Amino acid sequence: MNKGLMTSGNVYKRILIFAIPLLLGNFFQLMYNTIDSVIVGNYVGKEALAAVGASSPVINLLIAFFQGLATGAGVVVSRYYGAGHQRKMSEAIHSFILFAVIFGLFLSVLGVTMTPVFLNMIGTPEDVFAQAASYLRVYFLGNIFVTVYNSSTGILQAVGDSRHPLYFLIASSVLNVLLDILFVRALGMGVVGAALATIICQGVSMVLVITVLMRTEAEYRLKLSQLKLNFGILKEIIRIGVPAGVQGVVVSVSNVIVMGYINSFGSASIAGFSSANKFDNFIGLPVNSFALAATTFCGQNLGAGEFERVRKGVRAALVMSVAAVVTMGVIVYVNAPGCIRLFSSDAEVIEAGAGLIRIMCPFYIFLCFHQVFSSALRASGHSSVPMMTSIISFVVLRQIFLAFTMPRWHVISLVGYCYSFTWILAALFTGFYYFHSKWLQKEQAHYKPRTV
Repeated sequence: MNKGLMTSGNVYKRILIFAIPLLLGNFFQLMYNTIDSVIVGNYVGKEALAAVGASSPVINLLIAFFQGLATGAGVVVSRYYGAGHQRKMSEAIHSFILFAVIFGLFLSVLGVTMTPVFLNMIGTPEDVFAQAASYLRVYFLGNIFVTVYNSSTGILQAVGDSRHPLYFLIASSVLNVLLDILFVRALGMGVVGAALATIICQGVSMVLVITVLMRTEAEYRLKLSQLKLNFGILKEIIRIGVPAGVQGVVVSVSNVIVMGYINSFGSASIAGFSSANKFDNFIGLPVNSFALAATTFCGQNLGAGEFERVRKGVRAALVMSVAAVVTMGVIVYVNAPGCIRLFSSDAEVIEAGAGLIRIMCPFYIFLCFHQVFSSALRASGHSSVPMMTSIISFVVLRQIFLAFTMPRWHVISLVGYCYSFTWILAALFTGFYYFHSKWLQKEQAHYKPRTV
């Protein structure tokens, strides 16, 4: 049961080896929507690009809660794995996979039926409303692929396997390019073709990762006959995952409100923000990858009672994520106009997108601190702390900032300043709790070695 364990060996090496496939995998996952945007923007037009961009906050809103629950499942599985508790680990895996199927079907029904309501909530302009609605409805039909895939890859990552998800994402991303070209350019299917290409590829990824779980000989093997809900373990997953899910939902709602401000500037600014957001996600790749690596590392070592390695792991993840973000941020900052030009040649789109990129780039370092500290706290079960700091910073203060500044100046650059300012505050809040509370000492005091 040693494969994938991070409870011994060089801390930096363990985290880096685990994080590199995560980083590459997140990159290829990001390429799904990015390729959609590049092809839609160049072969359909800026209104279609704006439609895809306006859809993103709604998609993120509906899957955010499940992603939080998946975080809770990953923490529970990683701690059982680190402690060597095979039976409970297997029960956690089968319970959550079945839950993912049920939740995915629910999201599909909710998303398809409520699409017009969601788009009206964010004030989607009339010239992009119909295309945005078409994109969303097709995308939501494949929600079960997203939930089952995310839960399955989360399980693999919790036991230290970050390679298989990478292989599957590479394969599906290549397929995504081919299908985008076929559906959008060759067949002229517009945003519907882009959404269809995306959900087909997500379905392929889901089938591949489920196949690995069913064919492995390891203790985390998935057996369809054992799929049942263990409410005791689900309760623990929910205890850790619900705060992360609530955080994701509330922050997504905040982003939907921010999208309402952006929509007031027209389709060119919407397209510019959408394009800048792709590079925001790109620079955020190492942040999220090292944060997830920290969650798995801390979860396994807390389960094994290796408390000193937990702090060392947090420090290592932080150092490496900051180094990666600074490097990528400089490259994107210098080439900001060229980056936006990948999505659109429209001068207004380039001006809006490049301006936002250059405002936010210097401040990503603060996001590193917030995310890595939050990951360690979630792994220890203290997930309510990251939830509260994120809600205060990314929701309450973000909306106060825009409510006071937008009516007076009404320039899209305020959105960039708003995001940067709230990243700083989130890092300060989370860092204060990490260093001044006794969260790790409490874990050590309550630690009991588990037996198989």
